[in-house]
Amino acid sequence: MKYSYNWLKEYVPKLPEPKKLVELLTMRAFEVEGVEVVGKDTVLEIKVLFNRAFDCLSHIGMAREIAAIGDYRLRTTDYRPREDKSLKIKDFLSIDVQDKKLCPRYSARVVVDVKISESPRWMQDRLVACGLRPINNIVDITNYVMLEIGQPMHAFDLDKCDANNTNRHANDANKKTIVVRRAERGEKITILDGGEYNLNENVLVIADEAEPLAIAGIKGGKKAEIGADTKKIILEAANFELTATRKNSKALNLRTDASVRFENGLDVNSTLRALDRAAELIQKIVGGKIVSGIADSQAARPRRASTAVAHSYIESLLGVNIKSGEVVNIFKRLLLPTKVIKKKNDIFYEVLIPSWRNDLATGEDLIEEVGRLCGYEKIPAIMPTSVLIAADKNEELINEDAVKDIMVGAGYTEVYNYSLISESDKEVFGLKEMVGPRHPLSREQKYLRPNLIVGLVKNVESNLRYFDEIRLFEIGRVFRLEGKKIREKKMISGVLGAKMERVRKRVEKSLFSEGKGIIDLLLEKMGVADVWYDDFLAETNEMRMFQPAKRALVKTENKTLGWLGEINKTSLSVLGIGESVFAFELDFELLNELVEREVAYRAPSKYPAIVRDLSLLVQPQTKIDQVLDIIENIGGALIIDTELFDVYEKGGQKGLAFRIIYQSNERTLTDVEVNASQQKIIKAMEERGWEARR
Repeated sequence: MKYSYNWLKEYVPKLPEPKKLVELLTMRAFEVEGVEVVGKDTVLEIKVLFNRAFDCLSHIGMAREIAAIGDYRLRTTDYRPREDKSLKIKDFLSIDVQDKKLCPRYSARVVVDVKISESPRWMQDRLVACGLRPINNIVDITNYVMLEIGQPMHAFDLDKCDANNTNRHANDANKKTIVVRRAERGEKITILDGGEYNLNENVLVIADEAEPLAIAGIKGGKKAEIGADTKKIILEAANFELTATRKNSKALNLRTDASVRFENGLDVNSTLRALDRAAELIQKIVGGKIVSGIADSQAARPRRASTAVAHSYIESLLGVNIKSGEVVNIFKRLLLPTKVIKKKNDIFYEVLIPSWRNDLATGEDLIEEVGRLCGYEKIPAIMPTSVLIAADKNEELINEDAVKDIMVGAGYTEVYNYSLISESDKEVFGLKEMVGPRHPLSREQKYLRPNLIVGLVKNVESNLRYFDEIRLFEIGRVFRLEGKKIREKKMISGVLGAKMERVRKRVEKSLFSEGKGIIDLLLEKMGVADVWYDDFLAETNEMRMFQPAKRALVKTENKTLGWLGEINKTSLSVLGIGESVFAFELDFELLNELVEREVAYRAPSKYPAIVRDLSLLVQPQTKIDQVLDIIENIGGALIIDTELFDVYEKGGQKGLAFRIIYQSNERTLTDVEVNASQQKIIKAMEERGWEARR
């Protein structure tokens, strides 16, 4: 809001110079956004925050604040217009407030025998300095009072208001009724600037007994506009519910100086003060007769609130020692009546809150005022004396970051997919036992995802046409039905999609072995030991997604950590993917439990290793761990590692390809002893009916 320096000085005679005043206000929670010299006056544009708009969007309110901050004398005035006792308000006007919740108070005066003309130059200058356009003496006075006291006002031409004399005033044709009501459906109003607005039942209007005269708290209407021929006027000052005013202003896209004040709330007691001030100014500037009495409708007389605060609490919260007399002086400067009560070893201040300070409700609010007027800049900077305790490490987040680093380092890109999948996704991937919202927004968001693989495979479908190879991963939550309960689990999943012609030219590996390699890398770097792979036979949601001969469970000890495999060709064909896609999914919560932070160091052997590959055809029901047990038992201490690098299907049998690494810590192994061990392994395989491919 813009404030006139000369106007403020009328209330604070010892007002400091503008430069010092700017500094004073800025240090006490009022930011001065601009200073402009206008003629012989200086205009300060001050940003008033929401909590102080109730009392400071006016010159008197700001003057009251400046006087308190600087401990200056505040000049106050009582307004006493001279009423014509021969004229009674009851003979001219009555008020009918039909919704007292939206209009807690409505007050009005009547002035007769007025003469419309220009307002005096000094008033016009002040209005212009504060950003308002002079119109005529009556309208300018209502705007002047709004800037001075903070209470918006409006003036109606009494003779232009319609009366329904058959219902209310059959014996007095001159008496009018102002009705405060909700607008009727389809009702319209033309406002002062000529704009026409369609109203609804949510909009509160000020009306005569025929039609609306104004949109309550926002804008006056054209019908009862003050004109050159106006002789009798109704002066209104009201209090409207702030939330409804804000909603209506926004809905109508109509924001005015009045609506800004009503939206922030107003002192319910300011209506009478504003009417008296306006009547006094009209008497001095315009002339006319002030009808005795005020038509006043009030929902309920508000009780004056009070709150108490202990002196020890003030010092504790501010962190400084302050004398009791200084606290009392601050409350006095703020015009807060205070009762000092001494109890035991403390002093309590019982403070009566004035109606214009609705921001003061608790003891902490009072302490803020003490700190503000003392000056926060005077509070010494002291290091905290309490012991600072570092927050516990979140191992899950640490492990999640580590997993992401490993996957990105292996060439994978992280994605985030939606948690809801479609009806077609369920059918394409053969999913069963799904859970979802009772009322889905669409078929595309019908089910909660039971795994992350579905979304990742669809990502491959979207991107493989543009790239020769796609590597993606996601860490997220999946939702599964366990009995009658929905279980939510955190998982990590990855996919590898490639145009096989290009990949096979680059590496001599199958997609399965390359995908399995990333799991080995991930688990090794996370310190998860004793991991092995097992064929699975159970047809769960995850298992149905993979090709029967190219799938496996990831296990550690007797726990299932996850699963991997190549997506079945049927699903890929429906999605339009002509290439192979490898996918895996691991239980992140179990992985988090298995992570070993302290990795034991084992010195590598100084003797060379010998590598042998072994390819077998076994029965479909043969488990991988059975084959691994035979290899490791026969090979004994000479075998340091056995890696399954391929799983395939041939002639109704399952093909397994292993890489066996021989090495000793004591000597260099010869081909003779390695070949002998390899032959023993092959013989043991053939004795079980398995075919070793040479």
